[in-house]
Amino acid sequence: MPPQRFAPPTEVPGLAARRIAADILDGVLHKHRTLDDQVDGAGAHPGLKTLPDRDRALMRRLVATILRRLGTLTHVLSRLLDRGMPNDAPRARSALMIGAAQILWMDVPDHAAVDLSVRLVQSDRRAAKYAGLVNAVLRRCAREGEALIAEVATQMLDLPPWLAKRWIAHYGEATAREMAAALGHDPSLDLTVKTDAAQWASRLHGELLPTGSVRTLLQGSVTMLPGFAEGQWWVQDAAAALPARLFGDIAGKTILDLCAAPGGKTAQLAQAGANVVAIDRSPARMARLRDNLARLSLRTETVVADACEWQGGDHGLFDGVLLDAPCTATGTIRRHPDVAWLRQESDIAQLVPLQRRLLDKGVSLLKPGGMLVYCTCSLEPEEGEAAIAALLEADSMLRRVPIEAREIGGLAELVNGDGDLRTLPSHLPHQDPRFAGLDGFYAARLVR
Repeated sequence: MPPQRFAPPTEVPGLAARRIAADILDGVLHKHRTLDDQVDGAGAHPGLKTLPDRDRALMRRLVATILRRLGTLTHVLSRLLDRGMPNDAPRARSALMIGAAQILWMDVPDHAAVDLSVRLVQSDRRAAKYAGLVNAVLRRCAREGEALIAEVATQMLDLPPWLAKRWIAHYGEATAREMAAALGHDPSLDLTVKTDAAQWASRLHGELLPTGSVRTLLQGSVTMLPGFAEGQWWVQDAAAALPARLFGDIAGKTILDLCAAPGGKTAQLAQAGANVVAIDRSPARMARLRDNLARLSLRTETVVADACEWQGGDHGLFDGVLLDAPCTATGTIRRHPDVAWLRQESDIAQLVPLQRRLLDKGVSLLKPGGMLVYCTCSLEPEEGEAAIAALLEADSMLRRVPIEAREIGGLAELVNGDGDLRTLPSHLPHQDPRFAGLDGFYAARLVR
């Protein structure tokens, strides 16, 4: 009689996505690893290779929802746990957060959220003893969670305290609250298109923004959307698309793009007809930039170099310099919620000297009459307004060229009192919150 063969047990659908979400969440909150690196980078979670696209999207949304609402989530669970979070079983903590996030903010049936979180705990040796606790707490969350959220009635709780304090000080409490609320929504997909933006807005079931970007709510793999393979558009937040437009007509001019990768602004400059020299110190990021430009059929010269040390090669001086400086990136939290929990206030002071060195380098490579556009995706004034104020005070040969509302779709609220660009997450309101918001950006335009 032949030996019996037993098929391996089939895993419960959705459990693998939640297990990987727990691993990645731990990577962000306890190992200080970025979400992008764990999902798409060199350190991507090995389990993602076999995860179907639908489960992969669920996993990413789970992690992003938890990171966006971490303060509120912690408050709710603290009220539901008589003895606090289990300290000896990290997977039990993750399972509670994953289950509660689905119950409170995601379109997942409560019973499925509870059941899969219990299974997640049962599959971990150290956490298995907490299966009953997880089951009881999440059932209470389904009954009482909404009322517990109403107790706090503010999303300021979802910001690290140091960041909330800074935004209140710099923008006022009312605006800071609006910014925090805007960060609680899943962001739209923004695209910069080569031509006929209105037609692409229609094809992609989106809207044409006043600034010229196309905004859509389409989900799934970007590479499968119409126009991607043909190189008709690229992904770029509507706020990030504004700085490169501040040069005006640059057809035939030579423009230097410092710190160019991943290349969205480089593509804009090339599409506008400029002769672009793009510099970035990271070979991997520059390879990604070249791939993007090849898909878009756009040509630029690319240089892998430290922008602070680069001497200009054989180019001499440039008609324009775009400097998108490395920064704390606090303006990108709506798209990269891990930034809120990976950054510290001390990072600002460490980055400001680098930004100043890059500014000085950019100015040194400008022709007389040439234009410098400086920008950062930071909401911290030290990395924006204060940096330009210090530069103008130190160099009398530079003058600011104020930005006019007509250059940015008539949105006068995006221009500050000095005539510089300052976008906030709460800008561009919409009756459908999914279509609202911008990344936080600062940009100034200077002429030598």
